Amino acid sequence: MSEILLAWGAVIGGLAVLVWSADRFVAGSAAAAHNLGISKLVIGLTIVSFGTSAPEILVAINAALDGVGNMAIGNAVGSNLANIGLVLGITALVAPLPTQRHLLSNEMLFLLIVSAGAGLVIWDLQIAMWEGIVMLLLLLPIIYIMSQRQRQDFSAAERQEEEEEIPEMSNAQAGIWFAVGLVLLIASAKTLVWGAQTIALDMGVSPLVIGLTLLAVGTSLPELAASIASALKGHHDIAIGNIVGSNIFNIMAVMSTPALLAEIKIDSALLERDYAAMAALTIMLGIAVLISLRSRRTDARIGRTMGVMFLLFYLGYFFWLFQAGALS
Repeated sequence: MSEILLAWGAVIGGLAVLVWSADRFVAGSAAAAHNLGISKLVIGLTIVSFGTSAPEILVAINAALDGVGNMAIGNAVGSNLANIGLVLGITALVAPLPTQRHLLSNEMLFLLIVSAGAGLVIWDLQIAMWEGIVMLLLLLPIIYIMSQRQRQDFSAAERQEEEEEIPEMSNAQAGIWFAVGLVLLIASAKTLVWGAQTIALDMGVSPLVIGLTLLAVGTSLPELAASIASALKGHHDIAIGNIVGSNIFNIMAVMSTPALLAEIKIDSALLERDYAAMAALTIMLGIAVLISLRSRRTDARIGRTMGVMFLLFYLGYFFWLFQAGALS
């Protein structure tokens, strides 16, 4: 079997195991926290909501260890683009997404702030170790403030959805799934990065582009499937909040992680093209939430028209990559 076929098998198999193991890791962590007496709502707002970025974090660590930090940065930026353009876009086409006032004053506010901060960090086309440390340290108070505000402002439906995410397990079961999930996360992330590197070399594209496309879409597919399933069941009150939380975590944790191991040199295209697209799509989401809340409807929602716009923007971004010759 040729190396390229092995590489594609590593990517497909690595993604599958990465997603499954992340789910088990988060489930074990959440169940253990619940057994320790932490409320289900707090766990849902922290461990479960932000645990969706576990695959990106492990990929970032392995990419940095293998000397392809740009792949990790591309995965973070690409995942944020996919979360809004692909996940929220398609989910809104299935069923309009409810919006609540706290999305604007809490989650979206923080996302806009950290997105602007990320732009300042990469403006000089590098992420220094001290910048990575600061980003990680700032994540802790951001999580705390956001979760405190959410606990006060959440509707009954949102509280119920968050609490339904927490599995019931014994301490032994929780410990086993935590350990199994963590070991498989590490192994599958390493396998995935090797496969992605090999494919990038074979196709003649940069690791950055592989991170922006193949890895970003792959790690976002589980969120897409979960969001669509929730929308079909009518349980999607927290869909936007979860995506916003995941995007904050991608910026503050995934982008900063490679810099903890070594200073990361940023490709200029990441700032001029990919970060610019991420910032524009993030602002677009903020405007969509604002418009929906200012409408005269009693049930504020982001509807199918906005879903089409998100999706078209994301497809346009891919076309931009093709036009720039990045994927040729």
